[in-house]
Amino acid sequence: MTATHPAHHPRQHTAKMAWAGGLTAFAAVMLMIAGLLAVFRGIMAIAQDDVFVTTPNYVFKFDLTSWGWIHLVLGVIAVVVGVGLLQPAAWARGAGVAIAALVIIANFLSLPYYPVWSVVMIALSGFIIWALCVARGDESADTGPATGADLR
Repeated sequence: MTATHPAHHPRQHTAKMAWAGGLTAFAAVMLMIAGLLAVFRGIMAIAQDDVFVTTPNYVFKFDLTSWGWIHLVLGVIAVVVGVGLLQPAAWARGAGVAIAALVIIANFLSLPYYPVWSVVMIALSGFIIWALCVARGDESADTGPATGADLR
C-alpha cells in the first residue's frame, strides 16, 4: 500500500517563509515604534501633567503621573520585545502578542486623557497582534493532513 502525498512546491514554501518573515519584521518594527511613542507619552505625562486633558468623572481614574509610568514601562518592554522579534528569539512572538494586548488595555483605559492617540495606538497594536498571529516562524511543517504513511 502506498499513500499519495500532495506535491510539495519549493517555491510555495519559500514564498510562505518570505511572507512570515515579512510580517514578523513588520510586527517588530511597529512594536518598536509603538514602544518608543509610549515611552515619549509616558515621559510627557510624568514631566508635565497639564499636557493632557483631565476628565473628572472617568471610571478608571488614575493620576496622570501614574499613567505616565504605566506607558513608560510598557513602552520600554515593547521596544525590547521588538528587538527580540527582529532576531529569531522563540520567546519574542508570545511576548509581542502579550505586550501589544497590554498596550491596547492601557490605551483603552487612558482614552479620556488622549482620545485620538489612544485609538491610533489601539489600532496599531491590533495590527501587531494580527501580524504575529498570522505569520508563523515554523512554516516547515506540512500543511496537508497526516496519513498512516506519515507516521512511519
